[in-house]
Amino acid sequence: MSFRPDSGGAGGGGADRSRSGSGANSSTRAVYVISVAAELAGVHPQTLRVYERRGLVDPSRTGGGNRRYSQRDIEQLRRIQDLTAAGLNLEGVRRVLELEADVARLQAEVARVRAEAQDALERTHRHYRRDLVPVRPSVVVARPGTSRRRS
Repeated sequence: MSFRPDSGGAGGGGADRSRSGSGANSSTRAVYVISVAAELAGVHPQTLRVYERRGLVDPSRTGGGNRRYSQRDIEQLRRIQDLTAAGLNLEGVRRVLELEADVARLQAEVARVRAEAQDALERTHRHYRRDLVPVRPSVVVARPGTSRRRS
């Protein structure tokens, strides 16, 4: 289980484990074998296996079961390295990644709700403008001594 902001937390456990489809974003296309991913992330391949067992990263698998890492996975690995260098243990790293994914999900939800509220406000304003009827200004002349007061 990896924590990616765009996946809402736990990473992609769906039936299609491959992120290398032709329509896939280049940052999510899984192309790096474990040795290359480890080198790019600056860690030992065995460390990547540990991270996977701890649920910190979730690489795609080939039909033969080999791990394939995407650019996004490499960025995740670098983030893990930054957090461990700052003194967090792997459970702390897992929790930070989970919280960061929650924050990203909530920020996206707030943006969506704000956009919906803005749309509703604009619809309401359009509705009011449509219902308004123009009034012709008229002048009323009052003659002196002819006030119409009711008692």
